[in-house]
Amino acid sequence: MALGPQTASAERVTFGGGCFWCIEAVFEDLKGVSSVTSGYAGGHVENPTYEQVCGKQTGHAEVVQINFDPKVISYDQLMKIFFTMHDPTTPNQQGADKGPQYRSIILYPDEKQKKEAEAAKLAAQKDYKDPIVTEIVPLRKFYSAETYHQGYYKANPRQGYCSVVIAPKIEKMRHKYADLLKK
Repeated sequence: MALGPQTASAERVTFGGGCFWCIEAVFEDLKGVSSVTSGYAGGHVENPTYEQVCGKQTGHAEVVQINFDPKVISYDQLMKIFFTMHDPTTPNQQGADKGPQYRSIILYPDEKQKKEAEAAKLAAQKDYKDPIVTEIVPLRKFYSAETYHQGYYKANPRQGYCSVVIAPKIEKMRHKYADLLKK
């Protein structure tokens, strides 16, 4: 399911960098971000389920789709945070999460975002010793993940994965990008 059309003052970015619970939780507290939806993209199966994606047969990655106001937070700022909040040098893995569904990926809707994503990847390379393996591919379709995945961290902050894996990423983002947080 695709989200509604973008308005003149809103843009959308779609990317994945490991478990979508982590990425969603990091980006939803930023100024200018109006929504973050966990989902699946980059695969070849229509309307995939979580079980199918985890079964590694659909080609999809766990991603988030972020609606944002570029007058408040820029695409470039979102890309800097994206490249900071996960390891873009590890193919098909983030921490203990392994598989192609956890790959680092940016899915662009148009040539403008493609060029911006390529420039952001090139700029981020200076921060890493190993080559960045982030895929930059066209966004064909975005499928919202099941309802229980949406807002997962906020609904389950004491759950083991949330407190051990997600909470440190949120703290890192809040420390490094404090000026971009919603009040």
